[in-house]
Amino acid sequence: MFDRIRSLLHRLHQVSEAEALTDRDLEDLGMTRAQVLDFLRMPQDITERVTAMGAIFGVPETELKRNHAQWVELLTVCGHCAERGACARVLDMGDMADPAAIDFCSNRASFLALAPHGA
Repeated sequence: MFDRIRSLLHRLHQVSEAEALTDRDLEDLGMTRAQVLDFLRMPQDITERVTAMGAIFGVPETELKRNHAQWVELLTVCGHCAERGACARVLDMGDMADPAAIDFCSNRASFLALAPHGA
């Protein structure tokens, strides 16, 4: 119970910090205040999930992050996905996962577009 309370207080502190960001801070981040607050509500493993799923599709992390707006979109789509269970099962397969069989992923089209040709 104590960990849950600590987690809640930490999240409230993060929200307060996000609310206090200036327009210049948000511009530097390349995000809106709503996007920052939305990210605070997402599961904490989103970055790892997106990079791992991208790797399954043959997309290196550097390519995923090359375009900031696209990276934010990939994270946002993943953060709102209702298929976390299916995703976890695929990610657990690692290199054995077949991208052709991953039809549930809402970032699939983006990963395919970013994948090197012939991958």
